[in-house]
Amino acid sequence: MMSAIRPVLLLAASLLAAQLGADVYAQDSTTRTELKRADLTGAPGMEVISSIIEIKPGTESPKHLHHGVESGYVLQGTMIQPPGKEPVMLETGTPILNLRDVPHAGFKVVGDKSLKLFTVHVVDKDKPLYDYVK
Repeated sequence: MMSAIRPVLLLAASLLAAQLGADVYAQDSTTRTELKRADLTGAPGMEVISSIIEIKPGTESPKHLHHGVESGYVLQGTMIQPPGKEPVMLETGTPILNLRDVPHAGFKVVGDKSLKLFTVHVVDKDKPLYDYVK
């Protein structure tokens, strides 16, 4: 029974932590709240970082990459507009997976709600969480 409740408690604790504070991610209208950071057992030099990211309407998410894998889940969907394309809906509940050193994002939030993501990064410990690319 406890094993079935544990994921729910973890999600609730993560969401509570997101409400308690945030650090600036890319711009003043984007925040990344780090929930937990830990060394990856059995993989020296790697760490796991979980976060909540909020990108407010009218804000661009700069194109960037990670030195490891990023997995995530859309907590609150909204309309986004990739460069040179028509706006599309990024639905609540959409899973996200970005591979090591592969550029992604570069879109603008054009809906009337913020885009909220839960992310987990498994990345090189000695490198920045993200590097911007053109």
